[in-house]
Amino acid sequence: MTRLPDPAPHDVGDWVREHLSHLSCDTDVRPSGRFRGTQAAADSALATLDISGYARRRNEVLPEPARGATGLSPYIRHGLLSLPQVSAAVSTAPGKDRQKFRDELLWQEYARHVYARLGARTKRGIRFEPVVDEPTADGVEPWDRSMACMDFVVTELETDGWLVNQTRMWMASQWTVRHGVDWRRGEDRFFTHLIDGSRAANRLGWQWTIGAGTGKPYGFSRWQVEKRSPELCVGCARRHDCPIEQWPDERPLTAVVDDDRLTRDQHASATAGPTEVESGGEPDAVWLTAESLGDADPALAANPELPVVFVFDEPLLVELQLSSKRLVFLAERLAELTTGRGGGAVEVHLGDPADVLADRALATTFAPVPKGRRLRAALNVVELHPWPWLVRPTAGPITSFSAWRRGR
Repeated sequence: MTRLPDPAPHDVGDWVREHLSHLSCDTDVRPSGRFRGTQAAADSALATLDISGYARRRNEVLPEPARGATGLSPYIRHGLLSLPQVSAAVSTAPGKDRQKFRDELLWQEYARHVYARLGARTKRGIRFEPVVDEPTADGVEPWDRSMACMDFVVTELETDGWLVNQTRMWMASQWTVRHGVDWRRGEDRFFTHLIDGSRAANRLGWQWTIGAGTGKPYGFSRWQVEKRSPELCVGCARRHDCPIEQWPDERPLTAVVDDDRLTRDQHASATAGPTEVESGGEPDAVWLTAESLGDADPALAANPELPVVFVFDEPLLVELQLSSKRLVFLAERLAELTTGRGGGAVEVHLGDPADVLADRALATTFAPVPKGRRLRAALNVVELHPWPWLVRPTAGPITSFSAWRRGR
């Protein structure tokens, strides 16, 4: 394990290149073309948030000024903005737009509930599994970049690390519904690049698009492209022999073995975490995780005088080989902390968190991810703060979004 020098805002890319390049799939370090990983950027995005027309425009792809998507998801994913905070920010928006936007925030919360309860079980279809045929029968890369629509969205994914929801659905459907490739491989490709990538929202989004959650897959064809981004078809070299001209055939689905946890959580309090601060001693450091890096992180806000510790989980990241833009996003936030925090120091480490933090008395915020639960059990967490849920998990059903909403 290694304590790294503090990253500085002006050379974050060089810092990642020097210390973390072995953790990335890229040959060179590249930041996102769109997102900066700072609290200042998150606060600015929230301050300028305008969801007027969101209900009508959220699925638009091109031209970009017509998009209704807010682009807040990277900041929500890493706790620079919380779901309650974002929900409160739209309280005066037009009713229809406010309702639709808050429904999307609830979907994010639902995804967190599913992952917090099921963990690795989400690697299998919630209710169904598509029948796949690997390799693809026609030998074509599922995201065939000779098609303007696929070239556009793959470029945006790899450059910005972000996509509007509509194009995420296009890509997932093209991968599995049309080409029959294992959805887990596609979800991993997303996770590599998406700055808002989480095993909660990313994995659940794939499942619902390909029918693993509902049994009703989303079919992607030229019709959607012409509706949401007509200019792509007009300029496409394949416009006269479009591979997605017709609706895709239905792909067979097989039911998966029921999991009792879908209908009842026998350990709901563990899934949700504490409702108030649990204290068992005096902490000597605040442990921040990638789930909660914001200024409003409860443990951080409660202990402004203590040093902050963040650990790049080397064994996990070596395995994942994420895009460097995801690492740069995290390093940008850490650099901001090192220069803008009036209290204690910021320590950045590279190694196994269980080893790095073994001798520390920690204050931290509950994170609704399975590995966070395992690490907290192994470490000396003397002060555990509640997670800022928009809707606190209950023991009720999570078989579908509608069942979850009824039972919350």
